[in-house]
Amino acid sequence: MESSREDGQVQAGAATAPTSATPDIRLVELVKRFGAFTAVDHISLDVAAGEFFTMLGPSGSGKTTTLRLIAGFEVPDGGRVELGGEDVARRPPFERDVNTVFQDYALFPHMSVLENVAYGLKIRKVGRRERRERAQQALEMVRLPDVGGRRPAQLSGGQRQRVALARAIVGRPRVLLLDEPLGALDLKLRESMQIELKRIQQEVGITFVYVTHDQDEALSMSDRLAVFSEGRIEQIGTPAEVYEHPVNEFVAGFVGVSNVIERGGRRFTIRPEKVRILEDGDSADGLHVESGTVLDASYVGQSTRYAVRLAQGGQIVVTRQNLETSHEEARLIAGREIRVGWRESQAYVIDQAPEHPEEET
Repeated sequence: MESSREDGQVQAGAATAPTSATPDIRLVELVKRFGAFTAVDHISLDVAAGEFFTMLGPSGSGKTTTLRLIAGFEVPDGGRVELGGEDVARRPPFERDVNTVFQDYALFPHMSVLENVAYGLKIRKVGRRERRERAQQALEMVRLPDVGGRRPAQLSGGQRQRVALARAIVGRPRVLLLDEPLGALDLKLRESMQIELKRIQQEVGITFVYVTHDQDEALSMSDRLAVFSEGRIEQIGTPAEVYEHPVNEFVAGFVGVSNVIERGGRRFTIRPEKVRILEDGDSADGLHVESGTVLDASYVGQSTRYAVRLAQGGQIVVTRQNLETSHEEARLIAGREIRVGWRESQAYVIDQAPEHPEEET
């Protein structure tokens, strides 16, 4: 089985956005330490103007600290933070053309919704009439035109998050930073707000930098994303590039579910939905085919997930859409000897297989 990695594929730590002008954000060899712990370890990346860029990673991976460095809430121990070509690493937050939206909304409970949205404009000495008009326009943009007179406590969680977003965009900053803003919402509302956030970003044209540990959010919303691990960037690319062509085992395992198998001294990754279970009579033309045994079959609604032990070594997960398959059929397949196949163009080398020392006899 051969690698299908093509020349020009996004590599781990690649830092350049598609640019024809100065990026809105440029981080250059950025470092942040807390005592002996290095939270951000020489990170470099560009975010183009008008881009929806996501920083994705597990807790403690450095993504939120990187966001705080861009916002000015933390001062770097090394490197540069550039906004529109200017190094702002030593400037306080109020001297940076950025706003931040947090998970806890941070709305003033004693103010009306309209007053909350207009508060930043008031601090900037914008006239009363103009700030009311702009605040109302911002509320209309987030589809809350009729709640300006209410207090935050009278709104649902999703509505409060929209108000926080309206407050952040009313001043039209160069960059909007969003630190897991949907984390407190239930699943259905999160999914709805993902669509709304993307719509709003496209309408206002502001550069969004979004922090999340949720891979589905990152894949569905982003123009590009960076995968963080232990203070470093493992890979930068479009959602399709990162999902379809993970550069190492960490990315393959964190961004979606991926199988990692060893063949011929190399380690390959292949996504479960790319593997086919071959029934008797099915054509195997163009496929790499191996035999195996079904260890488990899990019915998960739209699909059935199979764990398969391969005769050539290793175990993989195969996902099959339930177009005509019932739960009982899925359950009864456990223990069956089967053939599985995948296109070699959909299996990617991620690194050398580790050497296994011979056991002593």
